[in-house]
Amino acid sequence: MTTIPTTVVELAAGIAAGELSPTELVEAALERLDVADPALHAFCTPTPDIARARALEVERQLRDGTAGPLAGVPYAVKDLICTKGIRTTSGSFAYADFVPDTDDVSVERLNGAGAISLGKTNASEFGYSAAGWNPVFPGTRNPWDPTRTPGGSSAGTAAAVAAGIVPFALGSDGGGSIRLPAALCGLVGFKASMGRVPVYPGCRDHRYPGVSGWESIEHIGPLATTVDDVAFVMAALAGPDPRDRHTIPSGDVDWLAATREPDLRGLRIGYTPDFGYLPVDPEVRAAADRAAELFAAELGAKVERFTPTWPDPSPHFTALIISETDLVGMRRMVGEIGDRMSPSLVEMLQRDWTAEDFTQALMMRKTVVNEMAATMQRFDVILSPTTAVPAFPLDGGGPTEIDGTAVTPTTWQGFNPIANLTGQPAISVPSGLTEGGLPVAIQLIGPHLGDQVVLAAAAGYERCARRAGHWPDLGGAMRG
Repeated sequence: MTTIPTTVVELAAGIAAGELSPTELVEAALERLDVADPALHAFCTPTPDIARARALEVERQLRDGTAGPLAGVPYAVKDLICTKGIRTTSGSFAYADFVPDTDDVSVERLNGAGAISLGKTNASEFGYSAAGWNPVFPGTRNPWDPTRTPGGSSAGTAAAVAAGIVPFALGSDGGGSIRLPAALCGLVGFKASMGRVPVYPGCRDHRYPGVSGWESIEHIGPLATTVDDVAFVMAALAGPDPRDRHTIPSGDVDWLAATREPDLRGLRIGYTPDFGYLPVDPEVRAAADRAAELFAAELGAKVERFTPTWPDPSPHFTALIISETDLVGMRRMVGEIGDRMSPSLVEMLQRDWTAEDFTQALMMRKTVVNEMAATMQRFDVILSPTTAVPAFPLDGGGPTEIDGTAVTPTTWQGFNPIANLTGQPAISVPSGLTEGGLPVAIQLIGPHLGDQVVLAAAAGYERCARRAGHWPDLGGAMRG
């Protein structure tokens, strides 16, 4: 079976030099998809004919000298992200036949840069679950162990990259949905500062209940195998767009320079292994401890262990999501197809929500933002685990016990929503494997608009972790 080069940077360089052909790369990626995906269910709507046609078009652009920086690089798009003329189900029977009339801004930019999509990847229904299941398609499996979850809601996005089908893919993150599956699949997943990557029409188009939620916390970004690749893709994605009122300029960030020879000496890192309120699997905690040691001993950072002062947002986080949801439209949806929707989503929508629930959620968010701002006066970067556990069995629904402590099935996600509430940049970077061979990861959160320092810290750590043998070999994920 033909294989493709392993990184976006390598592919882009080889294509630009005339050493690699977009049509050959697309065929290799489609071959890998045909072999790996029947066991993984990473893709819900492959588009091989469109990809082949695009490859020919990109080859013409290369001959004409008009090709973009990602010319010929295969990628995939999460099924919550709109694609013009290509079915976008959002993992729901309500949109089983929905074909958008416009691309999301992010897809528009990647296609404009010459990247070639192989199709849509599986996601949780409307993004309301982190376990990678929806009612429409078979559940996505983790390439490291197909009996386990890849995480979510960008489940297929992560599985497609970890299985080597594509070198990068596009995910979305309203509470960790890029970083969670990146962590469980041994990848790098980056959520830039709120507004760096425009989001439209997803979360913004009032015509589509379910699709139009999460407006103030949703982000779109890349999952890839290296920090350099993430930065390379961000250079194509970032920048304002008038269709998204939250977008901001990106001229203060040199995405390509951010990961080039980072000097982390003197970088102030606040290390918290548990946020002060989260139980953590011992192997996950040990890997985070090792990462903190590497930052201090090998990279010259000033690492200080601390306990955050912000509150656990989980009691109010769902109310915040619901407050940004078309509750009337989605309850109508429940009345029409509720028996074919995710039970947990139906339960959430049918709850007797009150104004006090929503205002308490807003007060929680303000508290988190203010406490985080005070914390970032002390530190340049916050280091923690990305998830509280490694990948768990598909049929488990989420762990109910972590390190001997009884928890809710969603507790394992608790390190992630903080950066969505504040809009700060955050990245998940692999930090090794458990004794059972499952990936674990650390999360780095930067200050408001501190995207460049987050990427620099992640790149420096990645190189150090590779030398120390703390970086997972994705060959181990190819068993699917």
